[in-house]
Amino acid sequence: MTEQRTYGDRVGVVTVTYFPGETLEKFLDTLDKATDHEVRVVVADNASTDGAPEKAAERENVTLVSIGENVGYGTAANRGVAALDDSYGWVVVVNPDLEWEPGSLDALLEVAERWPRGAAFGPLIHDLDGTVYPSARLLPSFGRGIGHAVFSKVWPGNPWTREYRQENAAPAERTSGWLSGSCQLFRREAFDSVGGFDTRYFMYFEDVDLGDRLAKAGWQNVYAPSSSVMHIGGHSTARASAKMLRAHHASAYRYLADRHQGLLWKPVLAAVKLGLALRVKLETRKG
Repeated sequence: MTEQRTYGDRVGVVTVTYFPGETLEKFLDTLDKATDHEVRVVVADNASTDGAPEKAAERENVTLVSIGENVGYGTAANRGVAALDDSYGWVVVVNPDLEWEPGSLDALLEVAERWPRGAAFGPLIHDLDGTVYPSARLLPSFGRGIGHAVFSKVWPGNPWTREYRQENAAPAERTSGWLSGSCQLFRREAFDSVGGFDTRYFMYFEDVDLGDRLAKAGWQNVYAPSSSVMHIGGHSTARASAKMLRAHHASAYRYLADRHQGLLWKPVLAAVKLGLALRVKLETRKG
């Protein structure tokens, strides 16, 4: 019988880096004003050579985990979390191209106190121009997922995309199907109970998959707009946009295939796989 692990109440922050550039310094500077807690930061680096992770590690509260190769987001995040001892019962997994609003991490922790079965807590995320990003969404069912994938580029206002992204929902504290992986506060007990991120996902859908598995295990994903952060976005993925597009579509297929198994689903999944491959070709050619 596996011994039940217990966790303390310290707060750790894990950020996955891949050529983060100057954004990492801004991330760390704004984090200082986001909480009154003493925070340990783990930089899980996927083989960057720009020197930014090493510079960050010169700070007293930053630990660098050099992975030595690009293992993807979820795998690197898991390794970063594993670098924290059991005194850290709260762990933020977050992109480095994000800036914290003053008090925003403490606001997330305050929300967590109100949700004893809350596993993941996501802040309101806005872009540079103030536009609110729809970061708390429904899970992508087959119909919703295909409708969004097929029509989102050519018909942005289609009903499947609107429903999936929950764009018309007021920014109120509520449960959600899943939360954007760009910034989440995790209850360590919940995160570890489901094994963290599924390492089969190199990039994209690892947050969707985790939100689904947490919910199935009896936990809750909670949107917490009383906390606000700004996401610059696209800094590292811009280096390999075609590769990232292929990774996105491969992850989308994996997510659907994992949840629709059996002979009856095989022809449907084959059609989805073909359609996603065609979309990759068209988008890559367009780019």
